[in-house]
Amino acid sequence: MNATATTPARPVNQRRRIAVLRLSALAAAPAILCARAPWTGPVFEVLEVSGVLLLIMAVLGRLWAILYIGGHKNGTVMQEGPYSVCRHPLYTFSLVGIAGFGLMLGSVVVTAAITALAFVIFARTARREEQFLRATFGSRWDDYAARVPALVPNPRLFATAGTISVRVAPLRGNLGDALVFLAAIPLAEAMEGLKLAGLVPTFPVW
Repeated sequence: MNATATTPARPVNQRRRIAVLRLSALAAAPAILCARAPWTGPVFEVLEVSGVLLLIMAVLGRLWAILYIGGHKNGTVMQEGPYSVCRHPLYTFSLVGIAGFGLMLGSVVVTAAITALAFVIFARTARREEQFLRATFGSRWDDYAARVPALVPNPRLFATAGTISVRVAPLRGNLGDALVFLAAIPLAEAMEGLKLAGLVPTFPVW
């Protein structure tokens, strides 16, 4: 199946996607920094611990996905492991990490807002990627897309082979991307410290 005039002949520019995410984060940073959770004590601690757990889950989930897709991206229709339950697990686990960062700040509203914004960006990027994949793999991709959801996993579909082939170079490069989410933990702590010290103006946000 050949690419048409409306289908990109090349994969989506991932650097552009990352740039959009970074610009969105910078635009939202002032509001996030100034947002103050209206609760303290056990409620805040539960949200904070939940956020840390989600960030760790994001790192482990992205590493899991990279083990399967590393070195094979855009070269095959991966349908095993995390790719058997959703078509874009790297984006899915990134959303989990973003939600975790929001919970660490103690605000449900901030968590929902930044996760929704990231979801829109990832969903649009995924649609563009799938134009390329559909043009490249044709009915094989269509069959896969009809069976497996895009971003919200369906665990009942899980399937995997007994062994997988891993390429070290792509794995090493993507490892750094996954570990970036761990940096969100000290970042959230630093932002909370600034608020408690009264160094930034704040307003309560549930």
